[in-house]
Amino acid sequence: MPQNELRFNDLLEAAQHSAVHLEMRDEYGVGDEADDFTQWRETGKRDGDPSSAYWAPWVDLISRARGRGVAVRRVRIVSEPVTDYIRYEHAGTQVNVYAGEQVRWLPRHGAVDLMLPGCDLWIFDGEQVLFNHFTGRGDWASPPLELRTEPAIVRQCSDAFEVVWERAIPHDQYEIR
Repeated sequence: MPQNELRFNDLLEAAQHSAVHLEMRDEYGVGDEADDFTQWRETGKRDGDPSSAYWAPWVDLISRARGRGVAVRRVRIVSEPVTDYIRYEHAGTQVNVYAGEQVRWLPRHGAVDLMLPGCDLWIFDGEQVLFNHFTGRGDWASPPLELRTEPAIVRQCSDAFEVVWERAIPHDQYEIR
């Protein structure tokens, strides 16, 4: 599949067993969240309605995956004290959980002895790694996505994810600092 034709939704829709997401940035500047983030910064309130125009496409996508028996796990490695953006993410995570994701948080100091991939990623069925490329400001880079299927790369990323997952704190137990 050419890089410019990569579509995350297609990869998740094709997953049969698992989809795991590793997030390691403290700030993202991606356009699809800009308005919601700005509103949260101004009001302190985050859209928490799974049926809202903002959340419904994600909730539907994850719900379909869960309906097929796909385990969806997400872990975020974060610096403490956390950034405003991480506070914003934390405020909306109940919708991720509602949709069927398992979400955990790992304070960055708990990952200092780990060898981690250089960027955020998704792993589908332990066979494909979709790297997410961002600029230094957190906007999507060009190209934004890179799909890799080499067994050694997939294994390294999967092993790293599992170690982070085991150390991480479940969402309902993680307190923002």
